[in-house]
Amino acid sequence: MTSMTRIHGAEADRTIIGNEDQVVQSEVAGRRREDRIVGSSEATRRLIAQATAAARSDLPVWLIGPAGSDKDLVARAIHTWSARAPREIEVLACSAVPDALQARELFGCAAGVYPAVPGEYAGALERGAGNSLLLLDIEALREDVLKTLLRSLQTRSFRREGDNADRTLSARVIAAGDGSASLPTGDVGGHEIRIPGLAERHEDILPLAAHYLRAFSEEAGVTTVGFTADARACLETESFPGDVAELRERVRQAIALSSGGALSAEALMLAKDAEEVPSFKEAKRAFETRYVVGLLRRCRGNISRAARLAKKDRKDFYDVIRRTGVDPSEFRS
Repeated sequence: MTSMTRIHGAEADRTIIGNEDQVVQSEVAGRRREDRIVGSSEATRRLIAQATAAARSDLPVWLIGPAGSDKDLVARAIHTWSARAPREIEVLACSAVPDALQARELFGCAAGVYPAVPGEYAGALERGAGNSLLLLDIEALREDVLKTLLRSLQTRSFRREGDNADRTLSARVIAAGDGSASLPTGDVGGHEIRIPGLAERHEDILPLAAHYLRAFSEEAGVTTVGFTADARACLETESFPGDVAELRERVRQAIALSSGGALSAEALMLAKDAEEVPSFKEAKRAFETRYVVGLLRRCRGNISRAARLAKKDRKDFYDVIRRTGVDPSEFRS
């Protein structure tokens, strides 16, 4: 039986969900159920604490994490927990802006600077006045534009292109990047928050999957009751190179392929790539491998106990293990 305790506080609305297997911390980062920071790992607890501290100040925030690690989710959480929350966060995807237009989109321009824009133009820093401004893919900015932005953050002022008048910078800037480039942010200061990928917080996979299952089941109008044992084993043995974004999409697609009840490993495997459905033989072998890994992990490598749980003769079960190539000794402690 799952128990739920909701704690209301000044900075956040925290939900702690616990059962015999896990404890999940969930911080509301938006209006939708799926817009939450979820996890049971120490890394996630540390991330929540850092984001909460950042929300209390107006200093710039530098979010660094691998692609698919939900940097925008953390940014929205910081905005939601801050005094600027009543307004919708302003967002600029730097990688989507052509190099020649980056300065215009960020700082704005005076009338006549760009023939295609006859009048004056308010850039993101101006549109985000009194609000939070999320700059995605900060490494995509040209070096000169980045330097101008850092100087503006230092002086708390900026100028439109073609205009000598200083304007007050009142937007709270949250910049997100993958860490592929070293940003000279030392003189600017602020909060640097590193978001670990799933490879560094493996224990968050099942809590995140359960969280997405609830959210997307409601969205799809499907009644689900969790994951089957083999589905949990499937999730735990996946590497998810696309990080949290891949896990989220896998669960969403698996729900679309199911008709309710407990979500199976087969649905998760089919959802891995909707464009490339594996052959029956490949799917069977993948299922056997995940099933064996899950049982051996649960039984700490004890083949006799695993065979009993599988309701198979020990010799037959050993043949299955040998066929999958799994080494039972890896699970003994």
